[in-house]
Amino acid sequence: MALKQDIQTDMKTAMKAGEKERLSVIRMLLAALQIREIEAREDLSDSDVLQIIEKQIKQRMDSAKQFAEAGRDDRAAQEKVEGEILRAYLPEQLSEGELSEMLAEVIQSTGASSMKDMGQVMAELRKRAQGRTDMGVLSGLVKARLAS
Repeated sequence: MALKQDIQTDMKTAMKAGEKERLSVIRMLLAALQIREIEAREDLSDSDVLQIIEKQIKQRMDSAKQFAEAGRDDRAAQEKVEGEILRAYLPEQLSEGELSEMLAEVIQSTGASSMKDMGQVMAELRKRAQGRTDMGVLSGLVKARLAS
């Protein structure tokens, strides 16, 4: 809940500073948060907010790639900038060493030994690393570790 309040405060700051581009991105994010709150019929936790921010970033990066492939470099650059504005709301990213250590810890604590246990491992990692790493990359690390 505190993260959403920080975003609202940033919106006011962007308004006062006349940062139109940043303000536009923050408004889109707050709209996405409000839609999710209405659907869930409850206030969002910080974890929920982080999931939405990650989804928004992924959408921007996918759009940037598609625009670049279509030769629309101006729009691709715009999408990348919006993604970077959103990325500022994510916590500090985990290093490779920290990820590897966390992965080893989770595999040991869950007793995972094969690919059948991947769902259990990913569920625990999602709780611990939400917003602090790319879950797609983390999934690849889990597959590599459990396949060996």
